[in-house]
Parts: sequence; C-alpha cells; structure tokens
Amino acid sequence: MSCKTQALAIGGFGHVDALMIGGGSPVVIQTMWKDRLSFSDVDGKAGRALTERIGRLKAMGCGLLRFAVPDLEAAEVLGRLAAMVSMPLVADIHFDYKIALRCLDFPISKIRINPGNIGGRQKVEAVLGKAASKKIPIRIGVNAGSLPRDLRRGVEGGMDRAEALVEAAERELAIFREWGFAGALVSIKASTIADTIKANRLFRERSEVPLHIGVTEAGPLIAGTVRNTAALVPLLAEGIGDTIRVSLSDAMENEVAAGREILNAAAEMGSSRACRGVRIISCPRCGRNGFDTHGFIDRWKERLYALQKPVTIAVMGCAVNGPGEAKCADLGITGAGNSILIFRNGRITRTMKIHNGDMSEADRAFTEELARL
Repeated sequence: MSCKTQALAIGGFGHVDALMIGGGSPVVIQTMWKDRLSFSDVDGKAGRALTERIGRLKAMGCGLLRFAVPDLEAAEVLGRLAAMVSMPLVADIHFDYKIALRCLDFPISKIRINPGNIGGRQKVEAVLGKAASKKIPIRIGVNAGSLPRDLRRGVEGGMDRAEALVEAAERELAIFREWGFAGALVSIKASTIADTIKANRLFRERSEVPLHIGVTEAGPLIAGTVRNTAALVPLLAEGIGDTIRVSLSDAMENEVAAGREILNAAAEMGSSRACRGVRIISCPRCGRNGFDTHGFIDRWKERLYALQKPVTIAVMGCAVNGPGEAKCADLGITGAGNSILIFRNGRITRTMKIHNGDMSEADRAFTEELARL
C-alpha cells in the first residue's frame, strides 16, 4: 500500500534547518523535551549544556524537538532557545490560545494545538491567521483522552473510538480549509495499538494531509517500545506516517534510538521512506561472556546512532557470538579474558590486551576503525 501525501516545509529561518514533511520525503523522527525550562536553563553554562544536548539529539537522528508551553513565561523561554539552536522547535500548547499567539512572535518552526481543549472557533481562527502571516505550520493533535465533549459522549454511547478520532481531526481541518490555510499536519493518537492503527488508516483513506504518528502514553522503556513498534511498523510499511515519535517514560535519547530502530524495521518490511541508518547487532550476554557488551553499548550508543551511513555494527560477548556470527557486520568488537578483538566482515583486523579493565585503548582503536568505514 502506497499513500501519497502533501509536502510541507518546516523551519527555514536562516539559523534553523529546513525539513520537508510528506510528499514522499523521508520519515522524520521527533522527541519531546522532558522538563519545564526556565530562563536560567538557557543562560550561561546551563544554556551551553542545553544546546549541546540538543545537538547530540540531532546527531542521533532527531529532526524535530517539541516543548510543552504551559504559560506565557514558558513561551518567552522557548522563544529565546529557538534563536540559539538549528534544530526546528515545536511549541505544544493546550487550553490558552494566547500562548500560541505569543510563540508565533519567535522563530518557532511549528505549533501544535489540541482541538479538544484550545477553545472555540474564534480562538482557533486567531491562531490560524497569525500562523498564516508567519508561514508557520500547525499540527492538529487529536488524542483519545481529550476528544471534544460530544464525541466523548458518542464513544461512551458506543461510537467507534477510531471514527471519533478521525471526525475530530476532520472538523478542525474544515476550519483550516475555510481559511485557505495550507500548512496543516495531523496527529491521531490513542493509547491502544488497535485504535492507533485503525484511526490512522481511516484518516489516510480520506486525506493527504501529512500525518505524525505514535502511541500516546505508551509506557516505560520496554513496554513503550514494544507497543509503539507494534503500532507504527505496520503503518509505516503501508506508507502511512510522515513523522513519528516513540513516546516513552524514559530519556529522549532512547525515544530517538527506538524511532531509528522502528524505521529500520519498517524498511525491512518494504517502506521506501523509512531510510535505514546504522544497524547495531549485540548479544544479550550470558555466563560465557568475555566482553562487557552492556558497558560498550552504553558508552557508544549516541555515537553509533550519529553515524550517517547505512552500516552494521556488531558488539559480541564471546567467541561463540564473535566474528563467526557477525560476518555481515561492517565493523565489530568482542573479547575474551583480557584480549579485545576488532573485526570487519568476519575477519579479525586488530587484537589488543587490556589491563585492569581499562577500555580506553580499545575505544581509541574502535574509533579509528569506525572512521575508516
């Protein structure tokens, strides 16, 4: 199944990297900042640390970064941060349309509003008018937990939840169409896998508007990754979904890494827009282990996901799972006792000794081999 979508430009403020979403462009990974920001977070040493972390998220493959904006002060802080980074930033706003209006005074790349709680038609139209004048796209975010009142009652009375979610999105899009607002994206999220898949399939049958997909309130790292994978891989394999977020009760870096792996899985299922990057093969470790795979992955995860090449990296724990079982890997590392082996395509290229568990020499050697890929 191939689904044509409209193309939409995000960003492009000079200091902000522009993205194309939809229209056959590669699927974009998003994450959301986990904490509330204050002015002290964007000043001095804290500000430098903040922008460096955003840079690392970008290097790992994050294309859009969303921030909750609960009040006008938060809008001011986000506005200051937007001028400091090249990552396109998204303002996520509930309840008060005036916050959205203020965010639009800054180089924010996208606004996200929820039709179930942003207010009446006039408030939505005020945001639309200003966003149109600034050429800023708006994501209509529809969640199962915050449907408009009449649709909530409908679901309670037996209406199909997926149908209700799609109707909520279509109502808001109707207002956008009346205004001639062309910069709309839609997200339709539920906490159940079945509703997420059904609602997004149904919406795509009816509209070419770009779709952001994900499972809301998916859970902690393991549960959330499994639930998002179960919902998103089938959709992406069908060509549905232009941006994704793997919502986890965990670190942003793990959301991005999970998103990368979901796109890899979708590529294996035939998605032409889920571009594959690095593939990490690593054994789980057992009583035979001679190499600390867990520690190596923890140290190297961000750097490996920052690779811009479609390569396979193997991190193996012992001779059983060493070069022999990782012949497909472009580069790999394993060990036994105090010896470390680095290999390419199943052939050992380096061996070295470590002393007192010091892995610094092995890390340097691996860095050199990685640079040669």
